[in-house]
Amino acid sequence: HSWLFEGLGREKAEELLQLPNTKVGSFMIRESETRKGLYSLSVRHRQVKHYRIFRLPNNWYYISPRQTFQCLEDLVNHYSEVADGLCCVLTTPCLTQCTNNNTVMNPVPPVVMRNKNFNWRNIHRLEVTEDTKSTLAAMDDSCLSYGLRESIASYLSLTEDDNASFASARKKKSQSLIYTGSKRKSALHLPPPYYDD
Repeated sequence: HSWLFEGLGREKAEELLQLPNTKVGSFMIRESETRKGLYSLSVRHRQVKHYRIFRLPNNWYYISPRQTFQCLEDLVNHYSEVADGLCCVLTTPCLTQCTNNNTVMNPVPPVVMRNKNFNWRNIHRLEVTEDTKSTLAAMDDSCLSYGLRESIASYLSLTEDDNASFASARKKKSQSLIYTGSKRKSALHLPPPYYDD
C-alpha cells in the first residue's frame, strides 16, 4: 500500500506531510517508534496529528476501542469515508518520492512502444489455420503480449470444432427466396436446396 511506511520516524513523517504539495487529509501509516508491533497514523490538518493504532489479541486494529478493523486497509477505508473522531477525513496517501533535499519529484511517465507493423484487419477468422496458429504463438512480444497470444490460442482451440459447422450453416443461410410477382403469401416459393459440395 502506498500509505504504509516502514522505518520512518515521527519527525520525518511530519516533514513529509508538511511539504508544499500535500493537502489537508494527506496521511501515512508508519511503524511506531516507541512500541514495536504497533502502528501510528499521521495526518495533515492545520498541523500534523498522530494517532496510535492499537492491536487486539485477535490481531484486529483500532484507534478508538469502539471501532475495530480486521486489517489496516479496512481502517483506512473507514476513516477515508468519515472522520469518526480524527481531525479530518483521510484523503490521499502522502507523497513518497523525495530527493535528498526533500523536494518532491514528478514521477517519470512510462515509455509506451507500439509496433505499427501489426494490423488486426490482416487477420481473418476463416484464414486462421494450424500454420497461422503456430505463427501467432511464435510472434515476438513487440506485436502481441503473452496474455493476448494465450487468449487467441484459447479462443481458436475452442472454435476449432465450430469451423465445420460454421461453413455448413453459412451455406444454409445462403438459400434465397424467389418472388413470383403475386402479392399473395403463397407466391413465395423456396427453390430446392442447393449445396456447393
